[in-house]
Formats: sequence, structure tokens, C-alpha cells
Amino acid sequence: MSIALTRPITKRFGLRWLWVTPLVLVAALIAGTAIGETSIPVDTILKVLANQLLGADYPVDRIDEGIIWNYRLSRAVVAACCGTSLALAGVVLQALLRNPLADPYLMGISAGASTGAVAVAVAGLGAGMLSLSLGAFAGALLAFGIVVMLAHAANSGVGGGRGVQAAGAIILAGIAGSQLFNALTAFIITKSASAEQARGIMFWLMGNLSGVRWADATLAVPAALFGLVVCLWHRRSLDAFTFGADSAASMGIAVRPVRGMLIIAMALVTAVMVSIVGAIGFVGLVIPHAMRFIVGSQHTRLIPATALAGAVFLIGSDILSRTLVSGQVLPIGVITSLIGAPAFALILVRGKRH
Repeated sequence: MSIALTRPITKRFGLRWLWVTPLVLVAALIAGTAIGETSIPVDTILKVLANQLLGADYPVDRIDEGIIWNYRLSRAVVAACCGTSLALAGVVLQALLRNPLADPYLMGISAGASTGAVAVAVAGLGAGMLSLSLGAFAGALLAFGIVVMLAHAANSGVGGGRGVQAAGAIILAGIAGSQLFNALTAFIITKSASAEQARGIMFWLMGNLSGVRWADATLAVPAALFGLVVCLWHRRSLDAFTFGADSAASMGIAVRPVRGMLIIAMALVTAVMVSIVGAIGFVGLVIPHAMRFIVGSQHTRLIPATALAGAVFLIGSDILSRTLVSGQVLPIGVITSLIGAPAFALILVRGKRH
């Protein structure tokens, strides 16, 4: 199954639309900061930003300033970084594996991160020296390493191959790794977790932005920028991979090194995001498909469009998670799934018709 080339809706605009992306992102960040159970005026947000970033001295209520700077803005920034990273990882994997169902969690990263987090929080791994995020990151890397070894062994067993065999091996190894680590997570929770621990872990497993602060943003922002730069640097290679590994090789691309480097880069970025916010589904699956309908499959357009759409989508989902049920914050993964599943079904139906 390959990624079909689509006719872009915005083709006549060329790349001129890119200049508006910073404005859209800033507007989304302001909306994520302003909207909540308690609405905050935009002018108050701008005064707080001026005070914090420029050293201004505008009179602002201390409670409002704390909510804006220490809670909502950092949360919106991390949401944007997470959405960007997961969406870009989806673009890369769908192009490299030529599979429209490929997404960042295909490689067992989410399942491994969940196991690592549970092992630290419930089983006490690390004797209190590891944080939940660090345990999640270590679990994600362990799971990815196992998936890579399984895929390599499978390729060796069938004589290698640049194309369908290699991509299929990665997909099957990811499924196997995910099932293994999901089983380990369930085992640890069943054996060792109290009812309160189980509730907290399950909330984190469905995606949780409630606890993120600026310390998390200082990790998320560089990771997201790294993923964006890597994708843009290899945009021509991704265009070639869309037509298959053999076509990419005929264009002079070193297939195995480039594919391996891109997969490792996306795995690392995804591992960082999962370690911060937990598992958030459908972003890397739905956003790339939606953007292909709008801007087409050429990665010069697709990559920045997907990065922006992923950021805005997750900021919007976070707003809904805080406001949909009065007095309660829902796991953000619930919101993305409620939106993403029908959207993906619509994309599948439209794809069949075209």
C-alpha cells in the first residue's frame, strides 16, 4: 500500500502562504493561553509577556500572571511542540514505509515509554533516582532498539531488500514490540499498582499536559525544532521515497543510511514527546493525510504545513480537554481520538472515491 499523490487545493498559491504560518502559530498560542475555565483578556496576556520577556512593568493581577506564565503558556508551547513533532514523524514514516497507516507509535515507542513510566512510578525502578519522564524516555529507546533489531533480523532472514520487504519488516517488528511492551505495562500495573496509582498511570497513558511547565518546554522546543530541520533538510529525499526505495536509489540517494537516519531521528523526537506528555494518538496519522489534501504531497509544502497543523490541532485539543467538562480536565488523548477517528474515516472514504 503506497501513499497516493494528491492534487493540492492550494497549488495556485505556491509557497506564498508560508509567511502566514508564524502568525497562525502565535494566534493559536494566545488562544491556548486565553481560553480556559477562567477566560483571560488578550491585552492581559500581552502585558504579562512584556513583563516577563522585555522587563516591562505593566500592572497585572498576580494570580492572572501566574496562570498565564506558569501554567497556560508553557502548556500551550509544549502542546505545539508535541503536535508538530508527532505530525512530522507521521509524514516521514508514511513516506519511507509507503504505508498510509504508519504513524509515530508504529515502532513501539509509545508502548515502551508507557512501560518505562510504569516501571518507575509503580515498580520503583531506579530507587527514586529516575523521574517518570526519564523512565518513559528510557523505555521508549529500549522499545525502539528491540524493534530495530527485530526488523534487521527479519531483513537478514529474507536476504535484505530496500523496498517492500524492509518496510514490511519494520511495520511487523513495531507491532510485535508494541504488543510486548503493552503486555509488560499491564502486568506491572496489575501486580504492583494501588488503585490510586493505577488511576494516575492510566490518565498519563492517555496523554496528559496538566503537569508540564517551562522545564518541559526547554526540552520540547529543541526536540521539535530538530525534527523540523531534519525533515526540511531531507525533503527532496522524502519526495523520492514516495515513489519507492528503488526509485530513490536510481536518483542517487543512499537508501539505507538516509532511511535509517530519518527513522532514528523521528524515533528520538517521538520518545522525547511521549516522555513529557504520554501517549497521544491520531496526530501523526490524521494530520499528514489532511495536509496532503490541502497542499499536496510535495514535501517542500507538506512539511511546514503539517508542522503548523499539528501544533494548532494539539493546542485546540488541549483547549477542549480543559473546557469540555466543567471542573474537570480530560486526558488530551481522549480528545484527539474523538476528533481523529472520524476524521481518518472521512479521509479513507474520500481517498477511495478519488
